[in-house]
Amino acid sequence: MSLTPTEIWSRLLDRARLELPEQTFRTWLEPTEALAVDGDTIVVAAPDRFAADWNESKHSQYLASLAPVTLGHPINIVFRVDEERRSRPQMDLFVAPAPEPAAPAAPGGLVSGVQLSARYTFRNFVVGKSNELAAAAAQAVAAAPGKIYNPLFIYGQTGLGKTHLMQAVAHEILGRASQTRVCFVGTEQFTNEMVASIRKGSTPDFRRRYRESDLLLVDDVHFLKGKEATQEEFFHTFNALYEAGRQIILTSDRPPSEIPGLEARLVSRFQWGMVADIEQPDLEHRIAILQNKARLDHLELTIPDEVIRFIAEHVRSSVRELEGSVIRLLAYASLKHREVTVELAREALRDKLRLDGDGDSTDPVTLSVATIQQAVAREFGVTAEGLRSKSRTKQLTVPRQVAMYLIRDLMGLQLVEIGSAFGGRDHSTVIHSLEKVERSLVSDPRFAKRVTQLHEILGRLRE
Repeated sequence: MSLTPTEIWSRLLDRARLELPEQTFRTWLEPTEALAVDGDTIVVAAPDRFAADWNESKHSQYLASLAPVTLGHPINIVFRVDEERRSRPQMDLFVAPAPEPAAPAAPGGLVSGVQLSARYTFRNFVVGKSNELAAAAAQAVAAAPGKIYNPLFIYGQTGLGKTHLMQAVAHEILGRASQTRVCFVGTEQFTNEMVASIRKGSTPDFRRRYRESDLLLVDDVHFLKGKEATQEEFFHTFNALYEAGRQIILTSDRPPSEIPGLEARLVSRFQWGMVADIEQPDLEHRIAILQNKARLDHLELTIPDEVIRFIAEHVRSSVRELEGSVIRLLAYASLKHREVTVELAREALRDKLRLDGDGDSTDPVTLSVATIQQAVAREFGVTAEGLRSKSRTKQLTVPRQVAMYLIRDLMGLQLVEIGSAFGGRDHSTVIHSLEKVERSLVSDPRFAKRVTQLHEILGRLRE
């Protein structure tokens, strides 16, 4: 009789528990969950991207080596991020949060699409110079939905709090009117549902669900680019809601006018209300964010103030990376059985230390493959280990391609050498990556600016 994915994974974990240190097992493998078996591969969910990449690089081959004895046949193991937990803050995945009143449960399932995170509230959002305009606009919308700033368009780089603000508005409105019909959806999901409705002949039901909502939240509308049928459908959905006086909130990684392949009529409508950006937080703001996270997760006594400041000084790209750095530090301290100190933080986060020379790291920085990988990983809010992993998620694919491009341009390495530095990828993959970056440099000004800045910083290391 064939085993279920859960039974297969349970047998492998039972064997691994006998051989791995207890702390390692509890930190990295206990939170995982089997999702599916596809042929000779089992897909396993990890709570966040860092955990998935760590398990992929540190434990995947080891666990696979246990399969012939434990299961009687070989099996490959692939770790992925648990989609259900992807939207939760990373610190929430490592430390159990204090009981907190959840968003009011609307009878009849009035919140449709992706569910709201109970932690994405105005109370938990730290306002600073980089986001004060967007925060003020969101609070105004929450106070009078559909009256002013409709639509509210929030843009900025990944991991800076756009989705947090969007959901905070929903929580605030639901707190006052629990019967509000809220629909929270990503652009990709909207597209997939539209295609499915056409295939099943249920387009009227699809349209009704979105056009009868009181509050429509749409994440990552830049993914509308080039999707003509989806843009057409979204255009009519937008008009129906706007004319009915219902609130629309959109997020993107760039302003409406800079989204390539977006129809002019949608650009115009996205600009009707308020367009507010969120920039990278400054040092004081980063410190405040980390202090707030420590308060929420009761870590005030675990992470000293000087460690918080150290992290804030060295991790600059996004709020998400700040949280990921704390996760990494706590895991490192747990594995090493040491107290959290600045020295320990320097060890745990050594690949995240700034490269521009005015940090307090005493190690000289030279141009190398590792240096470029670390710089790109920090800029895009991922890990250098992730860039070298087998994972092909979009979150890692783009920065991996950028790193390959910079290594080729700055160091002139052969294609096979570059592929070897990224988990043994072949030369055709490297060629595709270089061509993809070159096309994006021409078509996407925002992307070009990020890559150019990285090129300038890393280029100085050759001097």
